[in-house]
Amino acid sequence: VQLQASGGGLVKSGGSLRLSCAASGSRFSIGAMGWYRQAPGKQRELVATITSSGLPNYADSVKGRFTISRDNAKNTVYLQMNSLKLEDTAVYYCNARIPALLEYSYWGQGTLVTVSS
Repeated sequence: VQLQASGGGLVKSGGSLRLSCAASGSRFSIGAMGWYRQAPGKQRELVATITSSGLPNYADSVKGRFTISRDNAKNTVYLQMNSLKLEDTAVYYCNARIPALLEYSYWGQGTLVTVSS
């Protein structure tokens, strides 16, 4: 399974960005998808996940600012990021799980989001 993420970039504090991640090459249905991030010197952390039926889950730090969604027909997950803060600066990784493979987890290559003052 290949995950291709896009949409990162440089944005000023308070601005918005939309990340996309398209999954391809899976013989099996894709289950939960999500976004994680890793800031310099820190561990990778969960940002948001969404089940195949569309139930979202958010980290407390992004609740009310970020919205995760998905298009199952396109095997694509999105992350709309509003009111961005300096501390949102990180490499954002998309993730997809395959239930038929015991929830095996695939990762995208990461896309850099830089929030400036």
